[in-house]
Amino acid sequence: MAGHGTSSFQPKNKTVRWIDSRLPIFSMMNEQAIAFPTPKNLNYMWTFGAILTFMLVVMIVSGITLAMHYAANTELAFDRVEHIMRNVNFGWLIRYIHAVGASMFFFAVYMHIARGLYYGSYKAPREILWMLGVVILILMMATGFMGYVLPWGQMSFWGATVITNLFSAIPLVGPSIVEWLWGGFAVDNATLNRFFALHYLLPFVIAGVVVLHIWALHVAGNNNPTGVSVKSSKDTLSFHPYLTIKDMFALAVFCLLYAYFVFYIPNYLGHPDNYIEANPLVTPAHIVPEWYLLPFYAILRAIPSKLGGVIAMFSSLLVLFIVPWLDTSRVRSARYRPMFKIAFWLWVVTCIALGWLGSQPAEGTFVLLARIFTLYYFAFFLILMPLLGLIETPKPVPNSIAEAVLQKHEKGSRFSLGALTSGGAGSGAHPSHGADTRPDPATAAPKKD
Repeated sequence: MAGHGTSSFQPKNKTVRWIDSRLPIFSMMNEQAIAFPTPKNLNYMWTFGAILTFMLVVMIVSGITLAMHYAANTELAFDRVEHIMRNVNFGWLIRYIHAVGASMFFFAVYMHIARGLYYGSYKAPREILWMLGVVILILMMATGFMGYVLPWGQMSFWGATVITNLFSAIPLVGPSIVEWLWGGFAVDNATLNRFFALHYLLPFVIAGVVVLHIWALHVAGNNNPTGVSVKSSKDTLSFHPYLTIKDMFALAVFCLLYAYFVFYIPNYLGHPDNYIEANPLVTPAHIVPEWYLLPFYAILRAIPSKLGGVIAMFSSLLVLFIVPWLDTSRVRSARYRPMFKIAFWLWVVTCIALGWLGSQPAEGTFVLLARIFTLYYFAFFLILMPLLGLIETPKPVPNSIAEAVLQKHEKGSRFSLGALTSGGAGSGAHPSHGADTRPDPATAAPKKD
């Protein structure tokens, strides 16, 4: 990206200067995190990247702390969780930060993905950036699923049993995969050990992919609401202090929501059956995963055959990898694509509806609705994206980011001026608002003697 990216960083501290001359880490930090040129029209939807980075750190730190007191043993796991809640200093807080943090993490990542789809952030030259984001999503889902098993409650045990059994639908190798996941012939101690080890490991893998994701972002540069590429230094601002302040404000608001759930309704998004110790002899009336996996669970159950459901569920994630090549439109942002905008918001409604249907029993009308929404989910990517790019007539796109910002500023100025004029000239103006209610001497009627 052109603009403010050329760094002339000269450390004032002698020690910093000595280190930087041999290992230019401070110059790199200045260039990539302070002076990095960023489109000047980014809105608050671009703050979820910083929020997700914060949440990843929170989840790793809280997870390491919990692991110090946890025991991956079917005889001890449930009691160790209760021990953390009751006996460890602030153990209840650390556990709720971690448990609620998983939900907040997924909420932020879904918002991040929706923003990318709406503004076309997957288009060239950002294909690798987008694909790395999809890899992060899949790793997060695997980590979240295995973390849900660790408390060893009823929903943990039966959720692990149902989901791992899905792999048995794969021809020839399916049963072998299930036995390998279980570490035996049923979900038991070996399964819990495997899931704990992977749940501890995968966040560090996610952190590594996040580094690649940020690297790819700094190579291609940020997209922006107009979808127009940066053309000059007039289109950009340095990342600090303009974007850092914006990110910090958004993060503070996000943390308020996070704290509300942690301190007031920490179990609202969980299932009460998970406070019952796992019992292989008692099946819960209704087995459901965590809310952030429900849309994919609904897709799984919408297909009549077991193998077909597994293929559809995994395809709903894998289709995201090829989105950059499915969209045939030359215009990035949905802001200038009226037909795509409608299709996108219907897709958002579809995802929310699938989430709700995933929490309902797999019977009757619920199954029918799940099939309809599943059909639209795939149609959005495989039919509407390629088709709309060919038949849609987009609105005029600004020539540059600076032009779009000036147009928005002028529009806002005209609106403010119009409101001020109408307010001052209106017959209903109140004296306290500065209107002069005295009669004009030139037009006032003469008094009679």
